[in-house]
Amino acid sequence: MDERERNMAKAMRAVGFKMNLCMGVTLSFFLSLIGNLTSGHFTVPGFLISFAASTVISIIIGFIVPMKKISDKATAGMKGVKKPLTEALISDCIYTPVMTLAMILLARYMASSHGEEVPPFAPMFIKGLIISMIAGYVLVLFFMPLYLKMFTKNLPGPGAGPGPGRPQ
Repeated sequence: MDERERNMAKAMRAVGFKMNLCMGVTLSFFLSLIGNLTSGHFTVPGFLISFAASTVISIIIGFIVPMKKISDKATAGMKGVKKPLTEALISDCIYTPVMTLAMILLARYMASSHGEEVPPFAPMFIKGLIISMIAGYVLVLFFMPLYLKMFTKNLPGPGAGPGPGRPQ
């Protein structure tokens, strides 16, 4: 591997790290907000706790699951609009159920510790999962290309050498 390939690999790892961080925080923020608003018991502390826990969980998932490899294998040969739609679905199916389960368990724990009556788990989880899957899909579909463009705009293309706007 020559110097240019090593630099590109390093730059792509940095892009992956930034994508993981930004997508984790973004998904966590919106899904925690939606979850708290649809629960009927929105509180700022409840939102902040679920946002923090969800952020940690989503970042851990991002470091454990090789999203790019999975997505690349699943979308190999796809072109046009089908590819980003499939990539968003894959990401949504990996992140959202785990985050929803954790948020439902946290919400149930917080409610029961305050002496509130907690609804049965299954209906609570299924309702939350349906809402979160739809919202998560839309969020991933919108934010992933936005962040990817933002983090890769200064990367040189294949075979690019020194030139205007490129590192010397």
